[in-house]
Amino acid sequence: VAGTKQLYVSLDKSPPYGGHRPSVDVLFNSVVNEFWSRIIGVIMTGMGRDGAEGLAAIKDQGGFTIAEDKSSCIVYGMPRAAVETGKVDKVVPLRNISEEVLRLL
Repeated sequence: VAGTKQLYVSLDKSPPYGGHRPSVDVLFNSVVNEFWSRIIGVIMTGMGRDGAEGLAAIKDQGGFTIAEDKSSCIVYGMPRAAVETGKVDKVVPLRNISEEVLRLL
């Protein structure tokens, strides 16, 4: 909720963004607008480019970004697209993502 620092996720009836609904890009961009540099963005296995733009926005606002390593992905599409933006701080295997997030807190 804007101004309260309380977050919730809801699915509305807006048109798909980039062909996706729900969209990781929409989620990440909405968080960037409220929390700026206190964000850790993580993108994991999935097809397509959804999330790459939003993860780049997190990085551009001073947040920290993580992408799942190709070696542990079922489908490397979304993490690859994020890495290709040049805005990913760290690429780690799935088994190490939670450890990396905890290290950053």
